[in-house]
Amino acid sequence: MGFLLDWMALPVMGPTKLVHWLAEIIAEEADRESLDEGSVRGKLLELQEKYDAGEIKDAEYDLQEQALLTQMKAIREAKADQSRKE
Repeated sequence: MGFLLDWMALPVMGPTKLVHWLAEIIAEEADRESLDEGSVRGKLLELQEKYDAGEIKDAEYDLQEQALLTQMKAIREAKADQSRKE
């Protein structure tokens, strides 16, 4: 009965279900991307390369490095919270 009802309601509910499904997929991908330590490590390496090449000054390097390290710490804490919840 549920299949028949779903099939009959598809023209009306289909687009709504599709939008909901897409929103879930986008949210999952955003979470995965925001918890990616690799991208932060890459940014730290790029920052180090710019500093070594003399493209940025000490103060700017320290400021950006601190921001990236804070972001890395937040990612690790969020991952630890997720693993505790599971």
